[in-house]
Amino acid sequence: MRPTRPDPAATRPGRRRGLVLVASLAAMLLAAWIAGRAAERWALADLRRTAHATLALQVAALHAEMQKQASLPLALAADPEIAAVAGASMSQDPALSQDLVARVNRRLAQVAAATAAAVIYVIRPDGITVAASNAEAERSFIGRDYAFRPYFRQAVATGAGSQFALGTVSGRAGLYLSRRIVGTGGVVVVKIEFDGIEAAWRAGGDGVFVADSRGIVLVASDPAWHFSTLRRIDEDERRRIREALEFGAAPLAEMPLHPIPGAPDRVRIGRGAAPARPALALDAAIPGTDWRLHTLTPLGGAVERERVQAWIIAALLTGLACLGLTTLADRRRRQRRRLAEVSARREELEGCVRERTQELTDANRMLRLEIEERRRAEAERERVEAERERVEAERERLGRELAQAGRLAALGQFAASMAHEINQPLAAIRAYADNAAILMQRGRTTEASENTVAIGRLTDRIGGLTRQLKGFARRASPRREPVPLDAILRDGLELVEARARGAGIPLVVDAPRAGLHVLGDGPRLEQVLVNLLQNALDAVAGRPDPRVTLRVSEDGDRVGIAVHDTGPGLPEALRAQVFDAFFTTKSDGLGLGLAIARGIVEDCGGSLTAGDDPAGGAVFRMDLARANGTAEPEAAGYREARH
Repeated sequence: MRPTRPDPAATRPGRRRGLVLVASLAAMLLAAWIAGRAAERWALADLRRTAHATLALQVAALHAEMQKQASLPLALAADPEIAAVAGASMSQDPALSQDLVARVNRRLAQVAAATAAAVIYVIRPDGITVAASNAEAERSFIGRDYAFRPYFRQAVATGAGSQFALGTVSGRAGLYLSRRIVGTGGVVVVKIEFDGIEAAWRAGGDGVFVADSRGIVLVASDPAWHFSTLRRIDEDERRRIREALEFGAAPLAEMPLHPIPGAPDRVRIGRGAAPARPALALDAAIPGTDWRLHTLTPLGGAVERERVQAWIIAALLTGLACLGLTTLADRRRRQRRRLAEVSARREELEGCVRERTQELTDANRMLRLEIEERRRAEAERERVEAERERVEAERERLGRELAQAGRLAALGQFAASMAHEINQPLAAIRAYADNAAILMQRGRTTEASENTVAIGRLTDRIGGLTRQLKGFARRASPRREPVPLDAILRDGLELVEARARGAGIPLVVDAPRAGLHVLGDGPRLEQVLVNLLQNALDAVAGRPDPRVTLRVSEDGDRVGIAVHDTGPGLPEALRAQVFDAFFTTKSDGLGLGLAIARGIVEDCGGSLTAGDDPAGGAVFRMDLARANGTAEPEAAGYREARH
């Protein structure tokens, strides 16, 4: 046999759908990429504005602290007792008053404590310290020779000096501010340490540091950055720094900052074996000094969050737009196909009319047949006209449907949900009505009246569902109150017992202990239970040993209600989709029951899960919070809510 070739017309819609899907995915990816780039630029611009404002505040705070301490050496240099202590040693007077030195030491200690200065000391013209605020400390500066320090030589030569260096005695880095004492040639020095400012920088979370004109980091929020460099220091400069004992034995290694190509104000900060993290690098000059303050604002979290949000929003909007355009195009294509079919039928009918008219003209001898053919042709013409009018009416109806489609789309999902929920009590009402009719025929009026009462209760439940529709329109918050669990189980079982009994499926119920209450909305939880039981009955229908079991368990402050069935179970591939809206394995199902049930349980503060029962079949478990201290009025409130 010759192999049959596939019909090109039959495969064309499949290829078209594939191309539309590929184009939609490409559009979603492109939109997500563009939105991500835009969101990244906006986030960077906002972060840059915030970083500039923070940088200005940091510079102002550091400058204010330095200005506050800068006037202290000038004031101390004019003190006569300090001048006397510094000048008396010049004359080599062996009778220098020990009381004067002690008094100056105490005063310097008081001034240092009041101004938060690290240490204040007085140096003779030969570089030897004669008085200090730490005179009583174990490692006092008194007697130390600081003639080699640049700040001392600057003060002697020009009247004032400053230097940031590592203390040779204390081993702590700080800014030394010096002032020449008029008339004596001595120098008074104030050392400032920046521990408080560094602690405030660390608490802020951003990386902050101060570097001098050589690029050496002096003050930093990260202690590991102290005395690192922003650029390579040549060997001559390193030798001068070591000879002046500015930074002790610090290796002056370069900071782990790596510029990002194409982004002049962004760097990557390395941390040993940890991956480098991106940051926004800004700097500004500190007035009155040759220092610059640098800030490193982390980029990872804020920019990545904005980028991901933009990706998601752009992809969703583009996907919805593509879906809408595809739906509209399919509808128009179907409409054009129907119009083409109608036009083809009309042309075919007109051709038949012409053929028959020609036959009647040629068959003069068959007058009666010709008349009959003419009558049929006239009837066919009328039918064609009627068909034409019907096509025009269909076209007008399609136009109205296109206008109404937007309004129906918003109501479709919720209408399907309400229909799904109302079908359960309607089915129970039908069962009760049939039972009541049979009982009335048998004269069992008492039992028949009980069925009518149950019908009334189910009618009230349908009324409750319509009230929920009004509540949905008002977006009312779900109720979460103590409700009796035995009432929920009793009323839920009442809706499915008739079906189970008619199908010959046993319902095994593990009743809860008396007085057990859970938190939630009673009528809505009853809907969830009925839905789970109905699904279980569907699963075991036609099985060799059908059985549905309802078990209640307590675990601390949680209560579990599990529905077991002996059906085929849940395959692994379906378990992740069973709670998705419009997903169903039933030929006549809407796929909304479990999606609505999970939403109700989560509104009540619980959870709904599905899995395979080790004994065979599937198990759906509803986990709720136990209500403590419940009272009868709460149960009465639930009954009132149901009726």
